[in-house]
Amino acid sequence: MDAIQCLKTRRCVRSYKPEPIDRAIIEDIVDCGRLAASAINIQPWQFIAVVDPETRKKMAAIADHGKFIADAACCIAIFCEKVKYYLEDGAAATQNILLAAHAHGLGACWVAGDKKEYAAEIRELLGLPDTYVLVSMIPMGAPEHVPSPVKKPLSEVLHFDHF
Repeated sequence: MDAIQCLKTRRCVRSYKPEPIDRAIIEDIVDCGRLAASAINIQPWQFIAVVDPETRKKMAAIADHGKFIADAACCIAIFCEKVKYYLEDGAAATQNILLAAHAHGLGACWVAGDKKEYAAEIRELLGLPDTYVLVSMIPMGAPEHVPSPVKKPLSEVLHFDHF
């Protein structure tokens, strides 16, 4: 898939078919996250690919807006060390993973982690030390349905030289 097409056609998918994802595809998707831009090249991230259905069910029960995590074939949890720009770095990795999943024909959705009340509970469930903070969770799988939300036209959001 062409990069521009990938960027323009990716959508948040919250319903998945019950099909597993090949481990090599998961590794390729996370590798794209690993290669994201990072302030001062610190690369503060750790990625947990949760393929165990019971663990995903526990994650879904904990996350207030992520109940569909239980139905995904995999959920990538992105954690970052608490460095100055952890949120920007983790967000860049998250976006790369979303785009890589789409390029592989998978549906995925960004589930918030940073500053959520459940973040520490997810971190503990997945066994990370408290020097890491949950930035996001990305459930993914073969899409059952791909929504087509209306996006604002470019003319409403692009300004040259001043607002």
